[in-house]
Amino acid sequence: MNTTTLKNSNVPCVQPWWSFGMVWMIIAGPAVVVVAAFATLYLAITIPDPVLPNEALNPRIALENKGKLEAAMAPAMQARNHASTGVVPEAKK
Repeated sequence: MNTTTLKNSNVPCVQPWWSFGMVWMIIAGPAVVVVAAFATLYLAITIPDPVLPNEALNPRIALENKGKLEAAMAPAMQARNHASTGVVPEAKK
C-alpha cells in the first residue's frame, strides 16, 4: 500500500475525543442539570419560606366556637365509626 491509498480510504482518522461535537452535546445535558441544581440550592438558602401562623395551616383552629366544629364533624365521625365497626349509629332524639 502506498500513501495515496491510505489517504483516499474510508478509514476514519484517529482524533482526540474532544474534537467531536457529539461528545460535547452529550456532556452538555448533565452539565446544565448540575448548574440548575446549584442555582436552585442558592435560591433555597438565600430566600427561605416564611413561617405561616397556625390559622393558615389549619383553618379549624381559627373557629371560635368548638360546638360548631363538633356539630359540623358529626356526620363524618358517624360515617367513620360505621365504616370501622359495621354498627349503624342510632339517631339522637
